Amino acid sequence: QVQLVESGGGLVQAGGSLRLSCAASGSTFSASAMGWYRQAPGKQRDLVASIYISNSTNYLDSVKGRFTISRDNAKNTVYLQMNSLKPEDTAVYYCFADRLGGHTRYWGQGTQVTVSS
Repeated sequence: QVQLVESGGGLVQAGGSLRLSCAASGSTFSASAMGWYRQAPGKQRDLVASIYISNSTNYLDSVKGRFTISRDNAKNTVYLQMNSLKPEDTAVYYCFADRLGGHTRYWGQGTQVTVSS
């Protein structure tokens, strides 16, 4: 059974920084793609950033230049460094991991990020 455990959310003032982490358990688990979605109240869930096993990355336009995604394959962990945070970044952030060679996507439980103005 694969579980994704997130950490690092919280309350920060505008202009501040947070670092989210998401660790996938399971000794035989390897991920092809990993990344983060976010969902604000009353809004759709948006893909914020993703990173592939090749280390290629994709970002939501509104976070480019402010957020950086990275991964540690040995630890099955994905990180999201968020700088210059804005109130509009406030949302629940969900990590995901796609099983390498499979068709299963796993989800974290979500972590709240709140940016005050």
